[in-house]
Amino acid sequence: MNKRMSAEAVVAQLRDGMTIGIGGWATRRKPMALVRAILRTPLRDLTVVSYGGPDVGLLAAAGRLRRLVFGFVSLDVLPIDPHFRNARQAGAFETMELDEGMVQLGLRAAGMRVPFLPTRIGLGTDILRHNPGLRLVQSPYEDGETLVAMPALRLDAALLHVTEADALGNTVTLSPDPFFDELMARAAERVFVSCDRLVPEGAVCSPERARFQCFERSLVTGVVEAPFGAHPTASTPGYGIDVEHLREYAAATTPELWAAYRARYIDLDSHVAYVAAVGGADRLAAIAPPVF
Repeated sequence: MNKRMSAEAVVAQLRDGMTIGIGGWATRRKPMALVRAILRTPLRDLTVVSYGGPDVGLLAAAGRLRRLVFGFVSLDVLPIDPHFRNARQAGAFETMELDEGMVQLGLRAAGMRVPFLPTRIGLGTDILRHNPGLRLVQSPYEDGETLVAMPALRLDAALLHVTEADALGNTVTLSPDPFFDELMARAAERVFVSCDRLVPEGAVCSPERARFQCFERSLVTGVVEAPFGAHPTASTPGYGIDVEHLREYAAATTPELWAAYRARYIDLDSHVAYVAAVGGADRLAAIAPPVF
């Protein structure tokens, strides 16, 4: 089954009010080509689950969020995303701010198709006070321990970025930081992946590549070929974090500057046009990946 799609076809399957998980981590492997495709449509009122970076900032600046479930939102080299900060301070969307481990457990519970998973995370903190919807449970065993019941974070769709994929939906993530993309894939009804390289069918299935396949092709709904599709975030080993671009993005905080940024980098005809707008493939390939 050929699962190749355009970014526009992916967004056409999304609906107002959906819960969408966005993979990656701050400035690493964010499916930014798909996020920008969302911004070129009227899609809105989204609940987003993310270990956030500029994906969350762009959606916040464009007024597309109804609710955000997150462990953090950071640009790494710029600790606070100003677009996220301004929108949150203005009360533009609801928030469920959690410990990073709680987000992980919520996704894991959804993938396991159970209503919650028990954890000690959050006990003795303000997380429970700021999230009154969280419940405590008592262990039914002899210990009788009181635990937090982290609810399942079920996703209507997950947007992920990988290094390579084929048309069947097999994927390879060569970055040393796949983190929780697998959990998002299992928590979602539909999974759309963008890839830096589309390779021949089966090319990613060699024994040497097997350990880099984070989730099965049966979970993948669609594959979008998008070279440098994580920019301005990194996709190791291909390219690093574009700090120069992130500074330009972070500076666009007035209505005039945001309109100019959007016209220059978002309201374009294609992802190919975006790559050209940010300096071209040679420039992006020359950005050194982060060292872990």
